[in-house]
Amino acid sequence: QVLLVESGGGLVQAGGSLRLSCAASGRTFSSYAVGWFRQARGKEREFVASIGWDGLNTNYADSLKGRFTISRDNAKNTVNLQMNNLKPEDTAVYYCAARYGSIRPKPSTSDYDDWGQGTQVTVSS
Repeated sequence: QVLLVESGGGLVQAGGSLRLSCAASGRTFSSYAVGWFRQARGKEREFVASIGWDGLNTNYADSLKGRFTISRDNAKNTVNLQMNNLKPEDTAVYYCAARYGSIRPKPSTSDYDDWGQGTQVTVSS
């Protein structure tokens, strides 16, 4: 099990950028794939991006490709999500999640074992 804590959310104008971070505890973090999901009010949680334990295998929701970039620093036990050209429809609570031993987890909440508490991102028009 790994403990995850998200940070970096906030209020930003449309067209702006934010960088979310997911900090993890545990010496085996480098063995976990990490994903980002988001949940807008009244909607289901949806997949945003994931990165394998090797840091090489990345996956993105089709609608977000080109605007969001996921990366990881295993030495610092962190995974980051760089979000550019933000739109009001990106407003949501963003969660990071982890799955042990995976290179490319499925873009589904059921494929992840551990979750953070989330960080709010609000994009104003």
